[in-house]
Amino acid sequence: MFEALASHSFYVAGQQVLWIDLVAAIYFYIAWFGYSNYADRHYHTRTNLMRTMDDMRKKWMQEMLLRENRMMDATLIGNLLRSIAFFASTTILILLGVITVLGSHSDEGLQLVKSIPFTIGSSPFMWEVKLFMLGLIFVYAFFKLTWSLRQYNYACILVGATPAAERIRKEHKEYALRVGELIGNAGRNFNMGLRAYYFGLAAVAWFINGPFFMIVTTMVIYEVYRREFRSHAVASLSGVENI
Repeated sequence: MFEALASHSFYVAGQQVLWIDLVAAIYFYIAWFGYSNYADRHYHTRTNLMRTMDDMRKKWMQEMLLRENRMMDATLIGNLLRSIAFFASTTILILLGVITVLGSHSDEGLQLVKSIPFTIGSSPFMWEVKLFMLGLIFVYAFFKLTWSLRQYNYACILVGATPAAERIRKEHKEYALRVGELIGNAGRNFNMGLRAYYFGLAAVAWFINGPFFMIVTTMVIYEVYRREFRSHAVASLSGVENI
């Protein structure tokens, strides 16, 4: 069945490209950026994980103002930094792996993939295109994760610059709100980097065949949507927010 779907091809710069691969790649990018646009547009109109956590971050910073000892706040931010640093360093290792495979003989990789059931054979050109796309996904993830890391570092500085509780004035409530917004933006960038990981895993399915790639992409979209809008975590957190 999969071989029948891949029976038609065309040529780009003298290299054979299967129509199903082109359709799958277009579907992937439309699905990813379409979902990202949907999530951004419904940030304020529907109960979702990011908006709920952004509100809680602002409450956290407002409570931080009233505390004499802010070691707990510094420790919590440090824990967040460590988890983001783990993903950022893991992204570097993934990129090194992709670059290594790109630099090796493509025939060896192609033969390895062909041994997987239901795999549609790719030309060396398409093999490199798929690896290049996988690399771009994780480069995007790296930039999002490191930008999140930097913003959490800025938040650490701002928490350290917060006046002592007995010297808090009315305008410092706006200060806490701004710090909460900075941490919220860091959290959104971390979420986008983590989302790139999910779609990167979907892109691995492209090495098997185009139809399977589209199926896995659809499954990733559903799972990401469920977690961000319809999960038990969202219901629990929105309930805590209203207490």
